[in-house]
Amino acid sequence: MELSKRAMSIKASTTMAISSKAAELKAAGLPVVTFGAGEPDFDTPEHIRQAGIDAINNGQTRYTPAAGTPALRQAVCDKLKRDNGLDYEPAQIVISNGAKHSLMNTFMAILNEGDEVIIPAPFWLSYSEMVRIAGGVPVIIHTKKENQFMMTKEELENAYTEKTKAVVLTSPSNPTGQVMSKEDLQMVADFVVSHDILVLADEIYEKLIYDEDKQHISIASLGKEIYDRTIVINGVSKSYAMTGWRIGYTAAPLAISKLMASLQSHMASNPNSIAQAATVAALNGPQDCVAEMLVEFKKRRDYIFEREEAIPMLSALKPQGAFYLFVDVSGTYGKSYEGAVINSAADFASILLDKKYVAVVPCADFGMPDYIRLSYATSMEIIKEGMDRIEAMVKELK
Repeated sequence: MELSKRAMSIKASTTMAISSKAAELKAAGLPVVTFGAGEPDFDTPEHIRQAGIDAINNGQTRYTPAAGTPALRQAVCDKLKRDNGLDYEPAQIVISNGAKHSLMNTFMAILNEGDEVIIPAPFWLSYSEMVRIAGGVPVIIHTKKENQFMMTKEELENAYTEKTKAVVLTSPSNPTGQVMSKEDLQMVADFVVSHDILVLADEIYEKLIYDEDKQHISIASLGKEIYDRTIVINGVSKSYAMTGWRIGYTAAPLAISKLMASLQSHMASNPNSIAQAATVAALNGPQDCVAEMLVEFKKRRDYIFEREEAIPMLSALKPQGAFYLFVDVSGTYGKSYEGAVINSAADFASILLDKKYVAVVPCADFGMPDYIRLSYATSMEIIKEGMDRIEAMVKELK
């Protein structure tokens, strides 16, 4: 029996594979330190947890409308107006089982077979696979470190063809942590409007920005023409430490939202009713918890960057947001550790895990084979221990 060629062509998630191998080593009793998955180590704030408990006790355990409860869709509209200066009606909002599900719904709703989606590298590895699942073709722009990993107008124009349907933005970025300026966003907006295509704005890390001279700007806020061509992707996993609750959402032109809601009704019925109630509390409730987590993430950001900068043969840009350090390890190429030669970031990561029990993510699947990603969404104690081991390995290279 021949199974789906499309399904078999999809790459497994590198981050999940690394996390799985690290978990196996840890279960075997080895002292593994992981910088792998991007998951805050904080507990979900108490008032959000309580809202979930109350939802259970109040019998909110049944099906909801496919696109989400009216209360949550309105809360999202209120949040977008308050935080981003965007006006949406509840009918334009679709609540899904995490922002990843929201992205998949989006690609399924907008792409026809062979449509192209421009994705700037480095990118979160699932973007390209989602495009392929939906029958599209990812077109990768390899951005440059000297441009802060931002696309240029020339790069965008060179990537455009008559088959281009959309361009993907992520700000703050996973994996670089860089934040797009208003000028960067305006350049993309002008490109999108001039070619009458769509932009997918993944804003899942919007509340995690550390420097006072940086701010999150929604590209949809730059004018009606770009608003009409923007699909905003967001959720509560990162900002509210709610990864396991699985709630994401889209805000989009009404015709696209209706298609996404229809698709979701057949594929998943609706998001979890209890998690939706908790998300209303997250969006409408006190935001002190977000500010407190941000303070701690900034301390970790400053520490891990300082440590990395002191290690020879490694280099990185200081992250402006999110919780990742994107490290160029090409300076170690040709070196060896206990006879094992490093010729790629994948080699570096493999040796580091096997010899020093430190799990990092090699970024070939992010479009940048010379880089590794370190997530500092973990305790300072773990960060210190992990950086000690990385430094020790690099200094022991021959």
